[in-house]
Amino acid sequence: MAERIGKEKISREDGYLYFIGKDSYVWASPMKSNPRGRKRRIGSEKISKEKGYLYFVDKNGYVARAKMNRKGRR
Repeated sequence: MAERIGKEKISREDGYLYFIGKDSYVWASPMKSNPRGRKRRIGSEKISKEKGYLYFVDKNGYVARAKMNRKGRR
């Protein structure tokens, strides 16, 4: 189960991949099907990350996290 950690709603567009960058902000990067798009920072909320969690933008547009299943690895 994922838990919502972001308070800012992100409006998603077709043709973009959304991810949490090294600077802890949400970024939108164009997919191959969107050749005219540009990589850009989305939103102004900074996300503090913890080790062992996967961070993503859920279907409602908020940043969420889920515990990674490492199958015996640390």
